[in-house]
Amino acid sequence: MSRRRGAGRIARLAAALASAVFAGAPAAADEIAADLSQHLIAITSSFTGTSVVLFGATDGPGDIIAVVRGPEREMTVWRKHRIAGIWANAESVEFRNVPSFYAVAASRPIEEALPPDAAALHRIGVENLGLETTAAMPPERRTLFTAALIRQQQRAGRFPVRVEPIEFVGERLFRADIAFPSSVPTGAYSVDVFLIRNRGVAGGQTTPLIVSKVGVDAAVFDFANGSAAAYGAIAVLVAVVAGWLASLPFRTA
Repeated sequence: MSRRRGAGRIARLAAALASAVFAGAPAAADEIAADLSQHLIAITSSFTGTSVVLFGATDGPGDIIAVVRGPEREMTVWRKHRIAGIWANAESVEFRNVPSFYAVAASRPIEEALPPDAAALHRIGVENLGLETTAAMPPERRTLFTAALIRQQQRAGRFPVRVEPIEFVGERLFRADIAFPSSVPTGAYSVDVFLIRNRGVAGGQTTPLIVSKVGVDAAVFDFANGSAAAYGAIAVLVAVVAGWLASLPFRTA
């Protein structure tokens, strides 16, 4: 029942959004309007993952594709080789523009909504991320390590394999649940929403989303990163004191 009431509230919000954007608007008005149920994901010590509702409206029939991107970072992928009977890291490739999180939602399969060149142009789908390496290398080696990086991120839950469904209520209102795992990285995210018509992008909108640590966890995180030497010294001191306290019951008079 509560889920139904929540869906009803989202539908009413989307309807109000559609009315505000489209009712009486000039011909040059945007063809799509979208928003999120929240713009901040607060990570605390009890955070186990969450979901955010994407909702909105269009000015008529069409398909919707949404892409969630986390902040980009550098990432190194290692390849193991058997050396003297032991598996060890032997070669690596460093990528410089890897999204810390990447997820897609769509109202129909992407390959049915868009041709491959259009999907590549707008970087829709992990195969179209356009990942760049810090050093030049043969295409086949780049392809091998790119596939390994994507598999690694998928296993970690940061590149969800499943394309989340976007549901329409009538021809204009749409909604989708975007899931974020407990390991979601912090930072400034973007949610790009595309309106698809005649197998082409007819309109779009970008909505921001912030993932941030809050409370004591945030203070400890900031202190550890801003004062690494002091944090390390305190950690060592705490470990020494804890070891000494643990040994007291075993000491003889």
